[in-house]
Amino acid sequence: MKSLNNATLLEWAEPFAVPAGRFTGLTRLAGQCMALVETEYIKLRRDPTDLISRAVQPALWLLIFGNVFSKLRAVATGDLPYTDFMAPGILAQSVLFVSIFYGIAVIWERDLGIVHKLLVSPTPRLVLVLGKALSAGLRALIQGVFVYLLAWLLGVHLNFHLPALLGAALVVLLGAMGFSTFSLIIACIVKSRERFMGIGQVLTMPLFFASNAIYPIAVMPEWLKVVAHANPLSYEVDALRALMVHGGSSLFGVGWDISVLLAFVSVLTLISARLYANLVR
Repeated sequence: MKSLNNATLLEWAEPFAVPAGRFTGLTRLAGQCMALVETEYIKLRRDPTDLISRAVQPALWLLIFGNVFSKLRAVATGDLPYTDFMAPGILAQSVLFVSIFYGIAVIWERDLGIVHKLLVSPTPRLVLVLGKALSAGLRALIQGVFVYLLAWLLGVHLNFHLPALLGAALVVLLGAMGFSTFSLIIACIVKSRERFMGIGQVLTMPLFFASNAIYPIAVMPEWLKVVAHANPLSYEVDALRALMVHGGSSLFGVGWDISVLLAFVSVLTLISARLYANLVR
C-alpha cells in the first residue's frame, strides 16, 4: 500500500516538476512563461480589434446604466456617487468577461495542433498554465486602462496615487488569472467550442449579478449574501472599490481580498495544470 501511495503521489507531482538547478531552473521556467505572454502581446499588437470590441460593453454600462441609476438614486451607496460606486464593479466585470472566455482560445490552439506541441516540449504544464493566465492578465490590464480613462472622462473621482494604481493593477491581474484558469478547467472538461460557449454564457451573468459590482451586499436577500461571500468576484470588486476611487472603502479589507484572490488563483492553477493534458485526449 505504501508503494502504491508513493506512485500515486509521483503521478500527481509529475505535471508540476521543476528542473534541477534551482536558480537557473527557475530562471528558465520564468523565461518560458514570459515567452507565452510575449506571444499574446504580439497577437494583440497585430490585431487589436478584440480589445476594441470588448471595450464597448463597459462603456455601455457606465454611460447608460450608471447615469440612469445615479439619477434615480435607487441604490444606497453611502457617501459615494453611484457612478463612483459602480466604476470598480464595471472594471471587475470587464476582467471577468475577458478571462472567462479565454479557454476557447485554448480549444482553438488544440485544433491547430499548438497544444500538442506544447505538451511534448520539456516545459512543465504548470508553467504552460501560468503563461496562459498571465496572458489573460495582460489583456485585462489593457482593458483596465480603458475603463480608467472612460471613468475619468465621466467624472469619477479616481485615486491616481501610485500605491493605489499598483494595488489595483495587482487585483486586476489576480482576477484575470483566477477566472482564466477557471475557464481553462472548463475547456479541459468539455473540449468543444460549442459546449464551452454555452457554459461560459451561463456562468458570466450569475457571477456578475451575485456580487457587489452594481449594488452593496447589504441590500441583498440572505441567500444571495451567502453566494456573494463565496463569489471571488466580490473580493475583486471590494479591493478595487477601496483602491480605485477616492472615498471608497473595503468591506472585507484589502489584505483579505488579495489573500482570497491569491488562494483562488493558486488552487485553480494547480487543477488546470493537472487537467491540461485532457485537451488532447
